[in-house]
Amino acid sequence: MEIHVNQHRVNTHTVYANRARMLISCPDGPGIVAAVSRFLHEHGANIVQSDQYTMDPEGGMFFMRVEFDLPELTEALPKLEQDFGTVAEQFRMQWHISCVSRKKKLAIFVSKEDHCLVELLWQWQAGDLDADIAMVVSNHLDMKEYVESFGILYHHIPVTPETKPEAEQRQLEVIDSDIDVIILARYMQIISPKFIEHYRNRIINIHHSFLPAFVGGKPYAQAYNRGVKIIGATAHYVTEELDGGPIIEQDVQRVSHRDDVTELKRIGRTIERVVLARAVKWHVEDRILVHENKTVVF
Repeated sequence: MEIHVNQHRVNTHTVYANRARMLISCPDGPGIVAAVSRFLHEHGANIVQSDQYTMDPEGGMFFMRVEFDLPELTEALPKLEQDFGTVAEQFRMQWHISCVSRKKKLAIFVSKEDHCLVELLWQWQAGDLDADIAMVVSNHLDMKEYVESFGILYHHIPVTPETKPEAEQRQLEVIDSDIDVIILARYMQIISPKFIEHYRNRIINIHHSFLPAFVGGKPYAQAYNRGVKIIGATAHYVTEELDGGPIIEQDVQRVSHRDDVTELKRIGRTIERVVLARAVKWHVEDRILVHENKTVVF
């Protein structure tokens, strides 16, 4: 099984060795798509996919995602990026180019609940999550043996109210600058503003969608007592506002009076793991552009 998965990753790397993705956001105006397309054509690139969205043609923001193939991409990319600066300056673009063959490195933070972590590991092992899980960081030892069975590093860093600053410093040290995105897979700790600043729009969290109605402890019990008919989950980027960052993905499922608290929790766990996995997949595939407190997902 693992041999097959590794072979799949090698093949993916080889097939897309010359493929890149470009993300662009800028004030809307005429000629943006034409300028980008002409630039890529003049530099020998072949566009294989292009998506764009404008918030408002009259002075709003414009967003674009382009996938393209370019022969000898590794050697050609530095000049491509240098030359694109002229186009970017003309249209006041914020932009980024990434190579598809360079898999993003993930650090997963987890506490005791394992459903989101297990889903990510399963998708990674199956080859459906095109990324490298570099490590799992936890304030508990519960998942250590399971995670290490995948050959993944497991860092146990206990956290208490008194040691939280030291624990976060230790987390930053083990993550270093090599990690592209952090996933809070039911990590039951609040992330400090200092930590967030290191990974702006690169920390993805998951939580139930009862907020802001049912805050505090036992949200499923609160929801049950109110007789809710829909439960769901929200994946979002972490900001200084608790559970208030740009939303990446959400999903819901209908429930009824026949579902007790235990069943509501079971349904909630299923939605959480699916929604988080989608959000992570879209991030590593460079499908998300953040503008203020919203996301555009191509």
